[in-house]
Amino acid sequence: MRNFSNRQRVDLAVLLALGVLAFLYFLDAYQASTHVYNLILVAPLTITLIALCAFTFFKELLKPSAETYAPFPIAKSLPVMLLFGAYVLSLYWLGFDVGTALFIMAFLRLHGERRWQWISAYAIVFAVGISWFFSSILPYPMPMLIFPSEF
Repeated sequence: MRNFSNRQRVDLAVLLALGVLAFLYFLDAYQASTHVYNLILVAPLTITLIALCAFTFFKELLKPSAETYAPFPIAKSLPVMLLFGAYVLSLYWLGFDVGTALFIMAFLRLHGERRWQWISAYAIVFAVGISWFFSSILPYPMPMLIFPSEF
């Protein structure tokens, strides 16, 4: 019997749980409505997610055991988590368009990007694109500050 490191056990458990949860979500969506229009996005994404989980699961099984690894310090991820929490809480007042642009700007700045023109241009282009995308596919209006909720 092969010995797995604690990290490999956790990775395998997470992959297995993710695959099972994706399958259970698909079953729930299928039981709610078998109409093809309701499953046109869920079915391909579920198949892709389960295939990726299975591929990574077996790749991890075949990988030699690595006993030593450096854990990722929580201090590095805490600012991003706090920034994301502030982003989600501010969407009601700032709107999805402005909130997303500010979040991306702060995120890039937090990760060391110093060129303000590049940060601003990237954040604005991404926020406009994603705002247009979500407002066009969602059946309900999104809170927006600058753009109309339906482009």
